[in-house]
Amino acid sequence: MDAAERALKIDSILAARYPASTALEFTSPWSLLVSAILAAQCTDERVNKVVGGLFSIFPNPKSFAEGNLEEIEEAIHSTGFYRQKAKTLKALNAALLENFGGEIPKTAEELTTLPGVGRKTANLVLGNAMGIPAIFVDTHVGRISARMGFTKEKDPDKIERDLMKILPRKRWTDFSNLLTHLGRDACAAKKAKCGECPVAELCPKVGL
Repeated sequence: MDAAERALKIDSILAARYPASTALEFTSPWSLLVSAILAAQCTDERVNKVVGGLFSIFPNPKSFAEGNLEEIEEAIHSTGFYRQKAKTLKALNAALLENFGGEIPKTAEELTTLPGVGRKTANLVLGNAMGIPAIFVDTHVGRISARMGFTKEKDPDKIERDLMKILPRKRWTDFSNLLTHLGRDACAAKKAKCGECPVAELCPKVGL
């Protein structure tokens, strides 16, 4: 069984166990982008609890761009690193208004011109909120792809390219989401729970 065949089998098994969607709750590409910024060094669950109140105060890019920095900080305080995140959100939304008329661009190349937006975040938004297939390489996707022998790379961009070679384009986003769920459930960074993993028999467990 080659890597592509194994990836498809793993994809099928994980799809029967986990939701093929991000754990971040969102109502639009813009709201997912904001949530993704807040999720850095913070759990998705915490972000989901914070954004309801946040968006009631700052409901659109203009309100963030023109908003008081201290008010933004207060609204996102519990997500951690709130001062830097507040500055990023203010700058990001100002750039979004100035360069894209407040609309989320539809390519990773354009999205990554926004302050605080890397390729992982860009692809997360494109795939989950805009229906544009994209592989986002977070810490879970990178770690598990290496353990499964799908890549030998450490750089997220190179890991992304390796996964693109073995997965059908239509499965890029879902597979990324599924690996993230697996990473949180069984394939942890410090100690993988291989006995609880639904795809353990298909995994060469590289590095374990």
